[in-house]
Order: sequence, then C-alpha cells, then structure tokens
Amino acid sequence: MNKRKNLLLALLLAGTGAFAQQNYSAKGKKAVVYTTAENTDLRIQKTDELTFSSSKQPLETEFSIFVDPSKSFQSILGIGGAITDSSAEVFAKLSPAKQKEFLDAYYSKDKGIAYSIIRTNIHSCDFSSGSYTYIKEGDTALKSFNIDHDKKYRLPLIKEALKLSGKNTTVFVSPWSPPAFMKDSKNMLKGGKLLPEFYQAWANYYVKFIQAYEKEGIHIWGLSVQNEPMATQTWESCIYTAEEERDFLKNYLGPTVRKELGDKKIVVWDHNRDLMNQRADVIFNDPEASKYAWGIGFHWYETWAGGKPMFDNVRKVAEAYPDKNIMFTEGCVEKFDAARYQYWPNGERYGEQMINDFNNGTTGWTDWNILLDEKGGPNHVGNFCFAPVHADTKTGELIYTPSYYYIGHFSKFVAPQAKRVSSAASRSQLQTVSFVNTDGKMATVVMNNSDAQITYNLIIGTEKLVATIPAHGIQTLVY
Repeated sequence: MNKRKNLLLALLLAGTGAFAQQNYSAKGKKAVVYTTAENTDLRIQKTDELTFSSSKQPLETEFSIFVDPSKSFQSILGIGGAITDSSAEVFAKLSPAKQKEFLDAYYSKDKGIAYSIIRTNIHSCDFSSGSYTYIKEGDTALKSFNIDHDKKYRLPLIKEALKLSGKNTTVFVSPWSPPAFMKDSKNMLKGGKLLPEFYQAWANYYVKFIQAYEKEGIHIWGLSVQNEPMATQTWESCIYTAEEERDFLKNYLGPTVRKELGDKKIVVWDHNRDLMNQRADVIFNDPEASKYAWGIGFHWYETWAGGKPMFDNVRKVAEAYPDKNIMFTEGCVEKFDAARYQYWPNGERYGEQMINDFNNGTTGWTDWNILLDEKGGPNHVGNFCFAPVHADTKTGELIYTPSYYYIGHFSKFVAPQAKRVSSAASRSQLQTVSFVNTDGKMATVVMNNSDAQITYNLIIGTEKLVATIPAHGIQTLVY
C-alpha cells in the first residue's frame, strides 16, 4: 500500500512543475552571471560564478532583488523576430561564411541567442522591395494562387533558420493588406477597407498561403488577422474597426481556418498598446468571435503620439481576460541612422520593454526584421528602420547592435515552455524579471539603467548571493 502511495505521489510531482517549484531551495546553489554593459567589451559574457549563502533581513540601504519560484505565472511561447522579404534579400547578398555566422548568431543555442519565434508576412509589406500578391488582380476564386515569389529569398532563409532553431519554433504569419481589388480604395497602400463582398475570398487567401507554406515543410502555428488595423500607412495597410475585425473573425476567418486548417491560433489586434483594451473588450466579450481568438497581439509604437510606453494596458488585458494569451508581435527602433548603430539607449529600450511586457503577462515576444542593410532597408516606401543586426552589403560585414545583445539576455536563457515566476526589485534603478525553465533551471534578468555600478542582493527565501552590475548594464543569472 505504501509503495502505491509513494508511486502516486511521485507521478503527481512529476506532472506538476509549478507544484515542484514550491520546494525550490537555493541553498548551496551556484549562479552563473552573464553580462552586457556600455563602455565595456562585455556582450552576453560570463563574468562571475556566485554561490548562495544564508540571508538575513535586507536593509533599506541595500539594493535587493527578491525571487519566489513558488509563485508562477504565464508559460512562455518563445522569443524571436520577423523574417521579412527585406531580411531575406539582404541575407542572400552575404557570403556563405557570413550567412552561417548570421544563422548561428540568431538560432543556435550554443553560438547565438536561440530565437524560437519567426513571424513572416503574407505577400508584401513595407519591408519588401515592392508591392506584390500571390494572385492575378481580380482573381476572386484564387485559381492563380502561388507563392513562387517567396521561393527565391524568403522560404530558403526560413528553412535554414528552422534547421537550427528546432521543432519548438513558433512560426506565425500576418497580412498587411488584401489585394487592391478587394478594397474600397482599390489600392494596397494608404489604408482603405476590405469590401464585404470579398470577406470570404480574403479568408480563403490566408488558408491558401498557410497550406502552401506547409507544403514547403514549414509548420505554421498561427496567424494574426491584420497588421496594425487602425493605421493608414504610406505602405500596405488596411483598416478594421474593432467591430469589423470581430465580425470578420466570427463569420469568415475563424470558421474558414477551423474548417480547413484545424487548430491554428488566431491573434487579434496586432497593433499598439494604446487601443488594445478596447479591441479586447469588443472581440473577447463576443462569445462567437472569442472562441476563434487564441489571444491578442500588440506593438510598442504608441509613443508616436509623444507619450510613454503604456505597459499597464497589457496587464489590464491579462487581468480582464485570464483565459486569453498576450503576445508582443512587433517592435523596432524607428528612423534609421547609421551613426547610431551602437547607440546604447536602443538596447535599453528593448530591455525595459521586455521586462515590463513579461511581468505584465506577455507569453511570446517578437522583434521586427532580423536583418536589414546599411540603409535600414530595403523598404519600398522609404520607411527605413533599425534591426538588431545589419549587413553592410558593400563590405559584406555584419554589424551587431546593442539591441541584439539585450534581446539575447532573454532569448538565450528562457526557453519555450518556461514559466515566469515572482521577481521584484527594492530600488527603481534596477528592473527585473525571472523564469523557471522546464529543466528546473532559473533565469533572472536584471537591468541597470543608471550611471553607477550597483551591488545588489539576489534573495530567494532564506538564501542570497551578492552580485555587481555595471552602469548601463544587463545581466542574466542562471542557477
């Protein structure tokens, strides 16, 4: 009888990682510290190995980080970036040696930062060399549909990335605009709306695209309904009010995807934090629409209006709709300037955004272009931006920006299916977030945006270690 009880208890413990973490002890454990910092050569470099020892009540005068592994929150889908036409076209210009270096830098666990999410565009977006679709103009029946355009640059790069990143990689797709004939403006660029008579044809188009990519051996995890549905851009764009997106999802896209593709995940909104709460309310409070929505995606560009990032809106959606998932689907540093390749605040922007987004309930985090050229493109409307890595197509060299390393402090150490756990700082100079991976290893990210080096305690229950972080530095502690 006792053997049966012990076996049952062992099975219960094995199947509940969160429960097992309630017994986590840092006593005697070692933590490896990896550091990146401004005005140093440190770039995700091992800088220390520290041992936990007994902790007493920390003082008000000390800097402390408090981690409680027994309090776990959302599971992490992954961290990655977008493979656009532009990224793929620039990649194709690199030498074979530089292509290998680049792929390792992003997708290798050992040599790089272990990206595990890929986003890509359904036909053209601004980061394409020109506008195009997969059909002949006016082909409502989609008989001419083919993805030959993507076979030259984009598909080969995605396939190479997937070889390195492995089976846990999440690939999702987003459209920027329906074909011109399906819109009231008869133009893929500068906004316009999808005409109701083409709702079904456009829903079928997503299905055709996903089926074509899967025929190429690329498993598609899911899709977003529309990139930035409230922005009339100079490039490919299409406007949906919350009610229009709800009804398109409920009556056309959701049923069509479910019938033809099964359980693909559908992400709504895919735009800035400013209006995400209203979009969530309209779609998630409609049971028929909500049943097709895996969750909501958001971008970080709400600061265009002159305000600060609206991190609290992410938390408010998480609180209001705990059964829905939240995913960061795009962000980049705008307005490319080659003189600012190594501008440190660009990296710190990533660190601050990722810490806040994860602490507020985000499950997946997706950067924009993984690679751009020395002009911040190609971009067919001149919307040149930064990427974490640039290629100088004149010299053939790769340029790694601070953003690459800041993202890497998360993506390299936080694997898919990790769980966020409770983590807090005692002083505003430090920001922090912590995760437990499926192998039981903890990863705590600490960021110091101040001008001074800071010594801090990392405290778990009755155990602590003492670490030092440079000014304008970021660390990941693995223990």
